[in-house]
Amino acid sequence: MTKHAYDQKVEEFMALIKAKNPGEREYHQAVHEVAESLIPYIEEHPHYKEAKVLERIAEPERVIIFRVPWQDDKGVIQINRGFRIEMNSAIGPYKGGLRFHPTVNLGILKFLAFEQVFKNSLTSLPLGGGKGGSDFDPKGKSDNEVMHFCQSFMSELYRHIGPNTDIPAGDIGVGGREIGYMFGQYKRLKNEFTGVLTGKSPNWGGSLIRPEATGYGATYIAQEMMKLQNESFKGKTVAVSGSGNVAQFATQKVTELGGMVVSLSDSSGSIYDPKGIDKEKLEYVMYLKNVKRGRIKEYAEKYNAEYMEGQRPWSVKCDVAIPSATENEINQEEAKTLVSNGCKVVSEGANMPCTPEAMAVFQDKRVLYAPGKAANAGGVAVSGLEMTQNSMRMPWTREEVDSRLQIIMKSIHSACVKYGKRDDGSIDYVKGSNIAGFVKVADSMIAQGAV
Repeated sequence: MTKHAYDQKVEEFMALIKAKNPGEREYHQAVHEVAESLIPYIEEHPHYKEAKVLERIAEPERVIIFRVPWQDDKGVIQINRGFRIEMNSAIGPYKGGLRFHPTVNLGILKFLAFEQVFKNSLTSLPLGGGKGGSDFDPKGKSDNEVMHFCQSFMSELYRHIGPNTDIPAGDIGVGGREIGYMFGQYKRLKNEFTGVLTGKSPNWGGSLIRPEATGYGATYIAQEMMKLQNESFKGKTVAVSGSGNVAQFATQKVTELGGMVVSLSDSSGSIYDPKGIDKEKLEYVMYLKNVKRGRIKEYAEKYNAEYMEGQRPWSVKCDVAIPSATENEINQEEAKTLVSNGCKVVSEGANMPCTPEAMAVFQDKRVLYAPGKAANAGGVAVSGLEMTQNSMRMPWTREEVDSRLQIIMKSIHSACVKYGKRDDGSIDYVKGSNIAGFVKVADSMIAQGAV
């Protein structure tokens, strides 16, 4: 079949997706990116086509939407909307984060849940895919207000989740504080102490290096890609976006491996520090963002770094880029700038941070490009390891968890290489991750019947 014929089949499939899910642009983008890789593969393996596996994967098993009323510190009742998308449970209970952010809507959560199905499959752990959250914004709220919201949110969500059904985790806007409040409410309502949430404190069932896992994982994948080229992080300049958990721990791990991170960002702007963000500077970033909850501009003022107000960091010269902020944060022009400035490796710490046009630039220029479903799978991998520890009632050391994480990320890289090798010997990590993630889920769905 010709490329034109495959493209036509992709467009026909996407027309059905758009008709059933109008206005959900992020979801359309995520499905389209996967369909481009999978439809040629499915045509070559017609049993997937006959079972309509891709059509079934693109339809959530269950969508839960509910209201979340809560009382602010002034005694005024506020109302937000809560969501849980239970996307696919073919290989295990639903697993995926909760996001609290004003931009949360059905389309964004469906895109995240769809990506999570493939990401979780790639980890080799028995985890299905899900995602959830609310349009609630924790920024600027007191601890008391966040607690009231989390308790109200869990008062509805608890009836839909469980350690063998659906195990949420954190995401943007949901850290240790929010997980703690929600876990406490679940425990009160169910009268049981069980591993229903991951990202918990190590004092009460959490796993060591869970906060570090996504950033570490994105760094380990980049390291594996470079190893194939007989390269390493040693002496490399690295641009990182964001300044939350993923960015912080990607910065930490890059530094440990001999690289130098020169940028971070938040929603207000970016900093560029050509001297590098060393251990001492990173400790300040962690205090600034995790304790003070300040803006990254304060870093520039403290360390005399360049502050680029309202800009993303993709104009800086670098060898490696680790986008760790949010979806679609690298556009086509920024991708071209990165390539012209010498960037040879891109590892997505965030979910879908590159637009389709940016991805095309990286693919065309043969940049070593690991998409989020492979590169940022470290977070859910350690969440899966936390679930195992909860089931065993036995915690593991930092070294044990980190060792298992590295094994999982190497396994993901190997799977991408297996399914993504081009005729010229180079690796298409997008195609590789999509097909590797699909095969395990698809075979399980077929084995379980048309349900």
